[in-house]
Amino acid sequence: MLRKSLMLLLAAIIPVGLLSFIPLQNREKKKYFDTGERVEYRIHYGFINAAEARVDIAKNLSQVNGRPCYRINVFGRTTGAFDVFTKVRDTWRSFVDTTTLQPHQFYRNIRENNYRKEETTFFDKRNNRATVKTKDTTRVFNVPYNVHDIISGYYFLRTIDFHGKNEGDIVEVPIFLTDEVTKMRVKYAGKEVVKTKYGRIKVFKLHPLMPNNKLFKGENSIRIWVSDDENKVPIKIEVDLFIGALAMDIKHYSGLQTEPVWF
Repeated sequence: MLRKSLMLLLAAIIPVGLLSFIPLQNREKKKYFDTGERVEYRIHYGFINAAEARVDIAKNLSQVNGRPCYRINVFGRTTGAFDVFTKVRDTWRSFVDTTTLQPHQFYRNIRENNYRKEETTFFDKRNNRATVKTKDTTRVFNVPYNVHDIISGYYFLRTIDFHGKNEGDIVEVPIFLTDEVTKMRVKYAGKEVVKTKYGRIKVFKLHPLMPNNKLFKGENSIRIWVSDDENKVPIKIEVDLFIGALAMDIKHYSGLQTEPVWF
């Protein structure tokens, strides 16, 4: 159970990127992130450091399906005592169109103790299909035209103007992972101020709505605080579990489009 909860935080962008889906062409042509961005996080269980995660955009653009794409990486690993009992080394990668912010290719390499899973998903936007390949299998699925992977969904979020949202707004967005499309539901919970190692910062608060399960404690068990600025990066995440609570705090950042306003 603890390993599963760690995986949620190591892939913390999963719920964050699903608050809305407004066509990019209807938005102001503005750059909220770019190549070379890097954000690192510390994940802890109470006062005990449990893991660390890094989200970055490669310094150079990639060409996929004849389109310029951001190569976005998410790395997660357990640390300290947790690494002895629950060893995790995970890599997630998405090639995201620089214009539409739609994914063209998604890769993940999961290494958790003795468990291994490596697969690549190829998105065919023209025919609304996703092809999932592993070492031994190739499967093709029909998907909605606006489907995201879990990483592209997070970066799409960062183009949204939260000031236009009403507290309590809930939006459903399709996400494809492995073999199915899931409609994720996220609630906007208003504005707050959180304290970090850099100082305090104004944030938007989000609640990914969780169905009843044996891992999370209630519908609002996950809370995400995103910076109230043009970067809109996750500053802090908290998860209530039936066996306690996990938290993720920002540890280091570089390459953001604007300097966060700490006070």
